[in-house]
Amino acid sequence: MWSNTMQISQPTLLVDEKKCKENICRMLKKAESHKLIFRPHFKTHQSLEIGKWFKELGTNKITVSSLKMAEYFSEQWEDITVAFPLNILEINTINELAKKITLNVCIENIESIQFLKKSLKHKINFFLKVDIGYHRTGINAINDNLINSILKEAEKNPLINFLGFLGHAGHTYKSRNKKEINKEHNRSLKIMRNLKKRFIKKFPKIIVSVGDTPSCSVAENFLGVDEIRPGNFVFYDLTQNMIGSNNISQVAVAMACPIVALHKDRQEIVVYGGGIHFSKDKMVEKNKDIYGKIVKRKKNGWGDLIPGIYVKSLSQEHGIISCTKSFIEHHKIGDYLMILPVHSCMAVDAMQNLLTLDGKLLSKL
Repeated sequence: MWSNTMQISQPTLLVDEKKCKENICRMLKKAESHKLIFRPHFKTHQSLEIGKWFKELGTNKITVSSLKMAEYFSEQWEDITVAFPLNILEINTINELAKKITLNVCIENIESIQFLKKSLKHKINFFLKVDIGYHRTGINAINDNLINSILKEAEKNPLINFLGFLGHAGHTYKSRNKKEINKEHNRSLKIMRNLKKRFIKKFPKIIVSVGDTPSCSVAENFLGVDEIRPGNFVFYDLTQNMIGSNNISQVAVAMACPIVALHKDRQEIVVYGGGIHFSKDKMVEKNKDIYGKIVKRKKNGWGDLIPGIYVKSLSQEHGIISCTKSFIEHHKIGDYLMILPVHSCMAVDAMQNLLTLDGKLLSKL
């Protein structure tokens, strides 16, 4: 069991297994209640051990963000979607994976299809990646000429099977409340429904796959959707809380950072924990840049946010905490602070491993 006497000598990313499993169960039940395929994105935790928690709770297919990640998870998973535009330079990895698992890739240009015709050795499935408002990647959803050209070219290759349309409403992260999340979500759904309607006659088995944690956490309308792929929900973070996706009590990771300097005159504490641990993702509140927020230490982990105490800046190894003189007086060199990350996906990616509250070390990619 977690103890505040547990030795913390350097920045350590702690995972509350109970909260994590509760988050998984909640999202799994939502998918079941809407009769949706649940294909969670594993880029947030990147851990085989945490993947087992999903499997134990009933998950049988997953999403990843790279072929390298697909290789890692192929040790335990047989149905994997790589939700990133196909990188033809990784064809050897694609062929190796396609030999042993059901591999689903994302296509958004005809050049990739033409390349696969020459170089693919084993059967794969593909989604057409559609831009549903984020404007990062994907085909314009009304560009039927390009979509038809890609699908016509794909029909020439018996090794590639068209699964349907995949989109990511990443622009929901720009929302600031549940109402705004729902507005963007419903707009994205309409795009995907119309797209499916135009192609379902020729391709009767196609599905629509969407997935962003804000929408999947908040929305109750999934009309026309067949599959969801949320990822961040497994841990949540301060950004998700700020836009209304979750309660602070549902954030399942916190960084324990040793205190290395106290500056009462500036009302600042310096911790060992910088950009190489948290990343430099930030949020803005009341015109202040915030890189993390401090929570109360508890016997069994952590509790509520401490009002007004936050990470004001990060350099490579340093974290500067803005606080009160009273807060400083209650801490000493060698103590550590518990800090919730702004973006848990990036914090996990920055760390070599994770530690559960009962002292289990979790490996990751």
